[in-house]
Amino acid sequence: MQWKLSSRLDNPQLTLDIEIWYNKGVKIIFLFIDGVGMREAAADNPVNEEVCPTLMRLISRHAKPIDACLGVDGLPQSATGQATMFTGVNCSAAMGRHCEGFPGPSLRRIIEENNLFLQLKKRGLAVRFADAYLVDSADDLAARRFKSVTTVMALTTPEVITTVDDLKQGRALMQDLTRETIQERYPDCRVISPKRAAEDLAEIAHDYDFTLYEFFQTDVSGHSMDYARACAVLRTYDQFLSQLIRLVEIEGITLVMTADHGNIECMTERGHTRSPVPFIAYGPRESDLRDQVESLIDVTPALLRVFDSVGR
Repeated sequence: MQWKLSSRLDNPQLTLDIEIWYNKGVKIIFLFIDGVGMREAAADNPVNEEVCPTLMRLISRHAKPIDACLGVDGLPQSATGQATMFTGVNCSAAMGRHCEGFPGPSLRRIIEENNLFLQLKKRGLAVRFADAYLVDSADDLAARRFKSVTTVMALTTPEVITTVDDLKQGRALMQDLTRETIQERYPDCRVISPKRAAEDLAEIAHDYDFTLYEFFQTDVSGHSMDYARACAVLRTYDQFLSQLIRLVEIEGITLVMTADHGNIECMTERGHTRSPVPFIAYGPRESDLRDQVESLIDVTPALLRVFDSVGR
């Protein structure tokens, strides 16, 4: 049976007489987009209606600004920002500073002890990390010297990890969406469109309660100070986002999206910014989630409370 539903994003006043949800309980796709802050329109800000109209509509209608500075002096950084987002612990305060790049031993311990994947697994929920690692197994990943926050988190629940084989079969996404960055190494892994990447993610999420997808090309392009490059990255992501919205509406999936710190919204500075970041929630549980989140510290607790509120 097929149903044609109009988009609430394009028609904000639309009221559906019948709502069809294909899943029981709660399904969430979490889009972690690295290095995107909220800032007023400016000549050096590519996060605008012309470049990324879908993202801007989500921000204007379904988002709130949340704090990424966490009460600690200095510019917010990836390691502590992401660790805070995925544990509910103020990791910048725990470390006494903002930590950039890859987490060190102390920060890893916090992530390993109490992260979102572990908490969801304890609740008996099915979890997937949709980003494919260019490895053959979790053991190869564990052997890496430097590991991102999401990698440390994934290794605590190895069943969430996807690999090159999953990517080739459409069971995972590449961190750049289109797979263009891996063509030299994996020429047999064909380039796909952002729209196809969205379709793959929606198909993956169909089988899981919680699916995480991380996109960090926004942060990379922000550091480059190349405005044209930043616009190209945002346009690619916006095409993906536009298609994904249509698909999550049909499936009754709640879409959650946020960032670890600002960066790309100010292309005249190479480093991160103190801008608030958008917390976007779109779908059946959007109000429940958005009302509970004021900073990165609140993201994981809010997600867990929403899952806990549903009898399983």
